[in-house]
Amino acid sequence: MPANTMRSTLLRRFVTTTLAVAALGVSAEVLAQTAQTAKEAALEARVAELERMVKQLMAEKQVPVPAAPAPAPATAGGAPTTVAAAPAAKAPPPIQQVSIVPNAAPGTTFYFTGYAKADALWTTTPDGEIPDNASGRDYYVPSQTPIGADDEATDFDFHVKQTRLIVGTETPLPNDDKLKTHVEVDFFGSTLGTQNVTNTYAPVLRQAFFQTKHWLVGQAWSTFQDTVALPEAADFIGPTDGTVFVRQAQVRYTYGGFSIAAENPQTTITPYRGGPQISTDDNAFPDFIGRYVWKGDWGSVTAAGLVRQLKYQTTGANAIDDSIWTAAGSLSGKIMAFGKDDVRWMIVGGNLGRYVALNFTNDAVLDSNGNLESIDGWAGYIAYRHLWTDRLRSSLFYSVGSYDNDIDLTGPNANQASESWTVNLFYSPIPKLDIGAEYRWAKREIESGADGTLDRFQLTSKYSF
Repeated sequence: MPANTMRSTLLRRFVTTTLAVAALGVSAEVLAQTAQTAKEAALEARVAELERMVKQLMAEKQVPVPAAPAPAPATAGGAPTTVAAAPAAKAPPPIQQVSIVPNAAPGTTFYFTGYAKADALWTTTPDGEIPDNASGRDYYVPSQTPIGADDEATDFDFHVKQTRLIVGTETPLPNDDKLKTHVEVDFFGSTLGTQNVTNTYAPVLRQAFFQTKHWLVGQAWSTFQDTVALPEAADFIGPTDGTVFVRQAQVRYTYGGFSIAAENPQTTITPYRGGPQISTDDNAFPDFIGRYVWKGDWGSVTAAGLVRQLKYQTTGANAIDDSIWTAAGSLSGKIMAFGKDDVRWMIVGGNLGRYVALNFTNDAVLDSNGNLESIDGWAGYIAYRHLWTDRLRSSLFYSVGSYDNDIDLTGPNANQASESWTVNLFYSPIPKLDIGAEYRWAKREIESGADGTLDRFQLTSKYSF
């Protein structure tokens, strides 16, 4: 091959090889860049998908999405320092997976409260004995103080019947009001248990009602009663001789301090010349009650009035059909005294009957013709509460009631008066726990002039929850 031709051929091969190598280098770089871009895009897509899933999970758990961490502070050379990210807070699990009131309206809340209470009582009645199963063995009942019998020494009773359980709900209403329900029971009055082995006593209904700002429907404390004015006592009631104490079904309307109610009626009657109580439900009208409460930093005062029909109706031979209207009024209050001390009091008068002192006297008495005559009277109490320390306190109160019986109709054994003095001491070593001791002296008198007394010492412990 001529030399010129060989040089020409070698030059073409060199140029071709150089161009091919350059082309291959450029293609490799392009391919590498293309592959890197695709990989980054795929990674970014996966990160975006993970962020979306995390946000969705947090939204479902109602946990706020944590904010992005702040940029790391720069070092002296300008490079950011490495700061370990704080671990995300884990949301606490729900206490309950479903509503405790699944059939209630939306937004309804539920509450459960009450207390456990134990009472030990030593009772001395020099003029007889209170029967073993009588309610007067569990708490003070003025009409059960014995008269005219022999002393049978001191009786000791130990029970937990005042233990109380309360449940209720609250439902918000569109007008910023609330619809509340309230049900409570204790174990007084049950006849199912004995003290022989198990001391088992069934729950007994106390209150059951629903209520809004203005309306209450159901069984509750009578509108004629002022529960705020009741003094603290180890006894179930306290100033029983002189206080209104009734729970019954009712419809009540309240506006500000004013309340008016129609409540369940009942008439208790003394037979002509005395005998066992007659309790009738012959009334054609409810008991009508009005009340007004004044409140302030100084305390509260309540005025209340009661108008009701007393009625008794029988059939057959010597049938009786008579009714009368009667009235009663009360004034009560709680007034702040020195420091945190207070004075609590009530005065009530008129036809009191079953509304006062646990029906110490009846509402009416029958005359010889079967007509009703009302039994009127008055009652009241005054109590002073003193705080010795933040954990130690005492109450001293006197309670009394007196009634005007027509002895020609009621006979000489009708209850004429009762009174009692009470002093107590309570200690609360921890919140909600009350330990107390109480002494009471009481006296009952009947129309014949005979009387009987009661001395009672009581220890109590109560834990509220």
